[in-house]
Amino acid sequence: MKRVFKADLLILYFFVSLLWMELIFRAALQKGSLSFGVIISCVFLLSIAFLFSLIGGFFKGFVSRFISIALLFATALLYSSQYIYYKFFKTFYTFYSIHNGGQIVEFWKDIAAFAGKHAGWLLLFFTPVFVLALLGEKFLLLKKSNSHHRLLLAGWAAFFHLAGIAAVYAGNHGQNSAFDLYFKNNDPLLAVQRLGLITTMRLDLQRNLTDWSPQMNLSGTQGSKYIPKPKSPEKQLEDHSNEHEAAGKMIEYNTMDFDFASLAAKEKNQTLKGIHQYFEQVEPTAKNKYTGKYKGYNLILITAEGFSPYGVQKNVTPTLYKMVNSGFKFTHFYNPIWGVSTSDGEYAACTGLIPKSGVWSFKKSGKNFLPFVMGNQLQKLNYKTMAFHNHSYTYYGRNISHPNMGYVYKAVGNGLKIKKTWPESDLEMMEKTIPEYINNQPFHTYYMTVSGHMQYSFTGNFIAHKNKKNVQNLPYSDQAKAYIATQVELDRALEYLLKQLEEAGIADKTLIALSPDHYPYGLDLKTIDELAGHHVEKNFELYKSTFILYTKGMKPKTITKPVSSLDIIPTLSNLLGLEFDSRLLMGQDIFSDASPLVIFSNKSFITDKGRYDSVSNKFIANSGKSVSKEYVQKMKAIVERKFYFSSKILDTDYYRKIFVGRF
Repeated sequence: MKRVFKADLLILYFFVSLLWMELIFRAALQKGSLSFGVIISCVFLLSIAFLFSLIGGFFKGFVSRFISIALLFATALLYSSQYIYYKFFKTFYTFYSIHNGGQIVEFWKDIAAFAGKHAGWLLLFFTPVFVLALLGEKFLLLKKSNSHHRLLLAGWAAFFHLAGIAAVYAGNHGQNSAFDLYFKNNDPLLAVQRLGLITTMRLDLQRNLTDWSPQMNLSGTQGSKYIPKPKSPEKQLEDHSNEHEAAGKMIEYNTMDFDFASLAAKEKNQTLKGIHQYFEQVEPTAKNKYTGKYKGYNLILITAEGFSPYGVQKNVTPTLYKMVNSGFKFTHFYNPIWGVSTSDGEYAACTGLIPKSGVWSFKKSGKNFLPFVMGNQLQKLNYKTMAFHNHSYTYYGRNISHPNMGYVYKAVGNGLKIKKTWPESDLEMMEKTIPEYINNQPFHTYYMTVSGHMQYSFTGNFIAHKNKKNVQNLPYSDQAKAYIATQVELDRALEYLLKQLEEAGIADKTLIALSPDHYPYGLDLKTIDELAGHHVEKNFELYKSTFILYTKGMKPKTITKPVSSLDIIPTLSNLLGLEFDSRLLMGQDIFSDASPLVIFSNKSFITDKGRYDSVSNKFIANSGKSVSKEYVQKMKAIVERKFYFSSKILDTDYYRKIFVGRF
């Protein structure tokens, strides 16, 4: 009887320990500690508690105690490591990241410093381990279980697991619900809230092992209702021609010669058939007065690490200020953060596609045919196409993804020799690389910068320390000043670039496009509020940023419509007069007359009518706008499809299947 009591007490201890870690984790990250997701999490944790007891029950004495401690230690390590990772990257790592992310060790100094700073939280995660190690022998020691008891433990573990699934089913089945995240879609940030960390990681492991792919969830959206009857290009042309007949305009479209209806009719693979049918229904964007405006121009495309409006200071970063205000000025540009931070931000800006959650989409795309990325488009027109990155050549698998985009790719460790610092200098990268292409026109160069990388301090960041004198008189905290100091390096790099273009006589024939990879999440939220001068709203405003589109001598123009990084590739393709199919990208040409749509990683969105918050399931209409429930449901269905079919393009190498043998 005493042995059974101790066994039951250990089950209870496991459960209390797991629940303790879950609640501490939610409290530390402010992830809804009192939400309904805690109840679902509790049920699944009960299953884990019985499973842990079952595993320990196969042994006796010291071994049983050691196994029990090891199981709790591994769990505490999971919670604490995810806590640190989230604080660094504002997302959670996945098993795919673990397998592919050995480079995280480059941040070991920052991680160690952070762990010391937040040792209190980390200690709380490991408290149950210490208690069991110190006191377990006295009142929690579990002797080896007999087969009957082990069978009972297994039965209870299965029961509570099924009860957890039943709880998932019991809730609503709509977008971002527990049901959606458990069965159909993958958003680690929301899944942790709705299902708990352990269940989220278990699902991630299962999906990683089975090559899982997300499904569309149109529950509650009446999605099929919003699929328009497909129009032939001739019919679309006729409709638009009638609309503009009075103005005497003839509308052309950015499309290519694809008959999706015919492709769907011939296709036996149901996944590919569904993709064909989807693109048959997507309306293309029309050509406009900006089509071909910069045809034949050189193109420099830059993804700037951690760049944001807070780095644009008239007296401190004058070149950035000039380029922002003397080119196309975008007042509502958004740069959503995706699951893999820098890599996914780069992927969205370079491909016009939504990254697939749970994997490194850019690296995975390295085996795919990408006809619409700038390197591959311009290489066909005999442009010299090169890409540079002033950090490790293989980081995030860029050695795989970037050559696949049509670039001769050079970075640290493969053709680019610069001073080894952390982070490295954007200015030095420009100085070393510009001679490689500036006399070979037309050229297209892509840069991924690194000087703006966190951590933002004057002691642990070489670039911040280097430029400290430029920001020391600013009325901000040290962290804010250190961030701006990193952007000074980008400013000086651009100043040098513009000077070289001017001296070569091609400044007015070179288009420069620059966007961030993500907002500077290395800043504390209070520092972001400080730089903004007000409290920054976290679902939308946090991701509001700056897109530079500039060439010397252009007439400044302000663009007020909401746009995002997904729109960069179709916009550049239109400006350069390239042949592309606007239906096959998830963004759209900013200068077209298409209704704007900005999409965020949690499936929130912004249109010209207002903002939809997917977490609260509320649509906030713009002042003076009247929005029906049907409109919101329609837009939710459109966003859901964009996520789904963007992942299918990646999974199936769809572009290759429709392009090869045709063009």
